[in-house]
Amino acid sequence: MTYLWVGIGSAMGGIARYWMSLAVAALTGPSFPWGTILINILGSFIIGFFGTLTGIDGKLSVPNDARVFVMTGICGGFTTFSAFSLQTFDLAHDGKWLNAAANVTLSLVLCLVAVTLGYLAAMAMNGTREG
Repeated sequence: MTYLWVGIGSAMGGIARYWMSLAVAALTGPSFPWGTILINILGSFIIGFFGTLTGIDGKLSVPNDARVFVMTGICGGFTTFSAFSLQTFDLAHDGKWLNAAANVTLSLVLCLVAVTLGYLAAMAMNGTREG
């Protein structure tokens, strides 16, 4: 049954990723992968928030299948490391080294910030402080 939850979550995450990448490209244009960066930031926040909120010391107790559904399924289907890698390669291959470096830097730094913010938000909801 767990595999079914992962599959359903992955499908939902993939559909959301496709929709969001089209929506962001319509707003910003296709010359820089803003959609992928935004998706990875949001996915990082969600996994940091949900993982902390539902973890061992979390405020919310959920079955393991629910954690797997969200963290492996939805977040796994939604975030786009393989797309990020290809887009970075394409930028570098096209000689757009500054854009490639910006994509790597923004993705890494902003996703780490997002996962930290998700963690801190869930810790605040849990009523606990980091030690």
